[in-house]
Amino acid sequence: MESLVMSGKKLCVMVLCLYWVHAVTASVTYDHKAIVVNGQRKILFSGSIHYPRSTPQMWPELIQKAKEGGVDVIQTYVFWNGHEPSPGKYYFEDRYDLVKFIKVVQQAGLYVNLRIGPYVCSEWNFGGFPVWLKFVPGIAFRTDNEPFKAAMQKFTEKIVSMMKAENLFETQGGPIILSQIENELGPVEWEIGDPAKAYAKWAAKMAVGLDTGVPWIMCKQEDAPDPVIDTCNGYYCENFTPNKNYKPKMWTENWTGWCTYFGGGVNIRPAEDLAFSVARFIQNGGSFVNYYMYHGGTNFERTSGGPFITTSYDYDAPIDEYGLLNEPKWGHLRDLHKAIKLCEPALISVDPKVTSLGNNLEAHVFKTDSGACAAFLANYDTKSSAKVSFANEQYELPRWSISILPDCKTEVFNTARIGAQSSQKKMTVVRNAFDWESYIEEPASSSEEDSITANALWEQINITRDSTDYLWYMTDVNIDPNEGFIKSGKWPLLTVMSAGHALLVFINGQHSGTSYAGADFPKLTFNQTVNVRAGNNKISLLSIAIGLPHVGIHFETWNVGVLGPVTLEGVNEGTRDLSHQKWSYKVGLKGEDLGLQTVSGSGSVEWAQGSLLAKKQPLTWYKTNFNKPEGNDPLALDMISMGKGQVWINGRSIGRHWPGYTAHGICWDCDYAGSYTDKKCKKNCGEPSQRWYHVPRSWLRLSGNYMVVFEEWGGDPTRISLVKRTTDSVCADIYEDQPTLKNREKLDSGNVIRPKAHLWCPPGQKMSQIKFASYGLPHGSCGNYRQGDCHAHKSYDAPQRNCIGKQSCMVTVASEVFGGDPCPGIAKKLSVEAICR
Repeated sequence: MESLVMSGKKLCVMVLCLYWVHAVTASVTYDHKAIVVNGQRKILFSGSIHYPRSTPQMWPELIQKAKEGGVDVIQTYVFWNGHEPSPGKYYFEDRYDLVKFIKVVQQAGLYVNLRIGPYVCSEWNFGGFPVWLKFVPGIAFRTDNEPFKAAMQKFTEKIVSMMKAENLFETQGGPIILSQIENELGPVEWEIGDPAKAYAKWAAKMAVGLDTGVPWIMCKQEDAPDPVIDTCNGYYCENFTPNKNYKPKMWTENWTGWCTYFGGGVNIRPAEDLAFSVARFIQNGGSFVNYYMYHGGTNFERTSGGPFITTSYDYDAPIDEYGLLNEPKWGHLRDLHKAIKLCEPALISVDPKVTSLGNNLEAHVFKTDSGACAAFLANYDTKSSAKVSFANEQYELPRWSISILPDCKTEVFNTARIGAQSSQKKMTVVRNAFDWESYIEEPASSSEEDSITANALWEQINITRDSTDYLWYMTDVNIDPNEGFIKSGKWPLLTVMSAGHALLVFINGQHSGTSYAGADFPKLTFNQTVNVRAGNNKISLLSIAIGLPHVGIHFETWNVGVLGPVTLEGVNEGTRDLSHQKWSYKVGLKGEDLGLQTVSGSGSVEWAQGSLLAKKQPLTWYKTNFNKPEGNDPLALDMISMGKGQVWINGRSIGRHWPGYTAHGICWDCDYAGSYTDKKCKKNCGEPSQRWYHVPRSWLRLSGNYMVVFEEWGGDPTRISLVKRTTDSVCADIYEDQPTLKNREKLDSGNVIRPKAHLWCPPGQKMSQIKFASYGLPHGSCGNYRQGDCHAHKSYDAPQRNCIGKQSCMVTVASEVFGGDPCPGIAKKLSVEAICR
């Protein structure tokens, strides 16, 4: 027994010693080549996943999919307004459980880049600042201002102390290897000048003084003081260089697409161009790339900023809003990461030698004295492919592409040749008949007891503190019976100038018109004739905010609401200015005060149903109950029949809906070649900017789920349906000379590896039909392939034989597999689409 006790003591001592050794040796530093973790330089791929834009139940799968996609680091902002909704009152639960999120990342074996900010931008409401900060006496945001610095430092210290208490920094054995202070302050410095520069220096010094044991970064900050690393954000960063030659070349935001605005199209960034941008950055000496976003997620509640940012924050990310793989982008980047990791020994050891291979053609070669060698062959031409000679070998480089050769001989990947599977998603109705009940909210009136009054037009956020989207502006207008317009019937013109973002006008309780602005110009003007009568008229204006601005300077000075002037034109005196007369104000809606979005509050009013159900009426509340659909497929609401408003399920806010705002502009087929901008590739033009609204399954009970829709404009709830998001079909588009990671085998064996088309349906589904197959020169893309002039007549045979009835399959891309070469001497490919059921 004594020997067992002694053995146990020795074991404990050994464990403690090992922990002590790890604690002493664990370190994160950097040099001009890369971030150095525990003495080892690393090429790191990172992905932004924001914890409040998904649910805790989604986190493990999202992070695992990121890991399987070749991501080493999860990057997230820290959302100040979510964590400190009122001064000194902190919230770190549910979707805002930051510690839990980081520990999930740690359990997956990945690192964390914690972007504390605490300003985040991120198309998030008020840029992540809590609105109460605006009302701190004497405050000025993001400049050399003592009240702001005090509040910002207090929150930053709060986050750092939490991370330390949980041993989450790498030097404590945790996953955090980088932290960020501030965020894209450089553009603010350009406008504000010296006070902002002084603030940047202060912020850097303050952060470093917190002694986290890991490097701090500042993005878009050319004057980032040592030892803080300045980093790049943008669609392309190949020409970026840090402000000191002993700092690594880091890219904190490679934008995978762009956000969507209500009234705008949905932005798509081709996978080929995204991969090209990464390879170009790495070949120029970059060593850290973060995808913004890797999973965009959803702006639940009223968290979307802008204004006019949609509830969906999909961002055309490798993992879509619902947590499904966005193929082929996810798979193409996975293969890119694998190819670059094969080059890592050379990449972290030497700087590249660049040579010209011709016009718009380059080779970037990393060759060490020990014999490691990696090459990147680039074709920057947007129109023409090129054949190049390199190291006594011939290579075909598609336009706007880079080929990767981990041994300076064998091509294993080309950014323009997608070997990964594509897929087509669909929304399938699982419930399209709800038993709705309605309640119409009456417009507020200046006679209401709980209203406040002033002889002026007040700014909206000063009154609401952003506790609601809604503020009523109410006044009375007396019309003399002798007014000329009464006899002529030519009604006067009411003009309302507002700082946004939408406005409903009621005259004597009747809806008289609606006006709304847009992302390009968020101020609006209501300019319509109104039916006023002799005597007293009650004018009620419902001003609606649609997310507070998230980017710019001097947040504390920005305004929302009806700021005037408000005039009535066409009366006997000409134009009557109503701006400075007595106005009454009421914060929010009656339904909000009563809590109609909750079961407990719903009994406080009388609801109509059946033939009395209100349809296409403004200011209408709708409620219903439903059971949870079977299965695990992601769910969404199809709101195509509604106008604008908000949605709640079981008292939890899904967010703002606005399918009534259709996307303007022109959408066209997108060519991957050439520099990408958010104006280049769009879809959904002429359709709602957002039709479907994510419903997290974890928010649902098995039965009796309570759903409430508030409709501002007037819609038809009977056409709302609950849908599930599934994979409809999967596709492969593989060239017969496709570079493949399998080519790595040739480095040792010399064998010729034939490319293969790999297809797989999601778990629980199998391939039921080959919708299209063509070996030759097919056209189009997944979902709209069409046969070209060159086509092997047995193109369907192998896919049908290998794939039907299976969850996954592969088909070798070679002429003999399809009955012979349909067009000798021409490079061919196989395009195949299989239906998943």
